[in-house]
Amino acid sequence: MRLTRGALIVAAGALAPALLLTAPAFATGTAPASAAVAAASPADGTPVDEMSEEDLRIAILRILADEDSGRGVVREANEALDGTVEDMREFLKTGYRLAQAEDDRVAIVRILSDPDSGRGVKREATKALDTNTPEALRAFLETGYRLAQAEDDRVAIVRILSDPDSGRGVKREATKALDTN
Repeated sequence: MRLTRGALIVAAGALAPALLLTAPAFATGTAPASAAVAAASPADGTPVDEMSEEDLRIAILRILADEDSGRGVVREANEALDGTVEDMREFLKTGYRLAQAEDDRVAIVRILSDPDSGRGVKREATKALDTNTPEALRAFLETGYRLAQAEDDRVAIVRILSDPDSGRGVKREATKALDTN
């Protein structure tokens, strides 16, 4: 009984700083700049309003060539290419961001529907969906998911440590995993 209590105290001590340090990352609500957004503008930094039709097409084709582009982005990009120059400009200004948010929402719902998703992942995914801004959705997928998964992994390791049937080797390796964080 004392060994289990001691393991839980050690684990709680190890988890507390990690949980406290990850909270501000979710509170900011900002996402890092996406590489695909950079791909949407030409290398010389020309604003979208000053781009020629050819430059607009090239920028959209770069987005389509990105293997991470989801169905919503591909659909909207193809519609923009089939439309007028103004349609292409509108896609690069706002349509791309909104289509990416749609794809991000789908990805987050898939994460939520995964039976292997833990409580931390589900909690943070739900927060991102409740916030419902493109930045919050992207932030969850780029950093929040990994942080929440790490939290769930630490909880699983603590459960292994507190299991009376866990052997010495398992407990030694679980402790190592918590120590390396």
